[in-house]
Amino acid sequence: MSYEFYKVLHLAGIMALFLSLGAAALHSALGGTKGTNPRHKAIVAAHGVALAVILVAGFGMIAKLGVGFPGWVLVKLVIWLLLGAAIAPLSRWAGKGGTVAIGVFVLGALAAWLAVAKPF
Repeated sequence: MSYEFYKVLHLAGIMALFLSLGAAALHSALGGTKGTNPRHKAIVAAHGVALAVILVAGFGMIAKLGVGFPGWVLVKLVIWLLLGAAIAPLSRWAGKGGTVAIGVFVLGALAAWLAVAKPF
């Protein structure tokens, strides 16, 4: 498969990830928890599938680039782990959706900068 295919798949996964986190953040910001969210299982499933797609497509792009594992890739893996963990507080803490959403936005912006700049 081509680099472009992996890139489109990676971006689609990112969009799905932020859509699922946004849905969970909105529900939490409105005072809801996983017990009061009738779509909780669907949101968590979408979150997990999106994370898997991002990881597979990201590794596909790394293989096509042939860069190995420079520092920026390792930092992006840490960001991926943090975004994966972000669903937990959104499911458990009513009213904290806005705070977590800001953190998710910052992590996403940092990941985008790392992908474009490849600083180290």
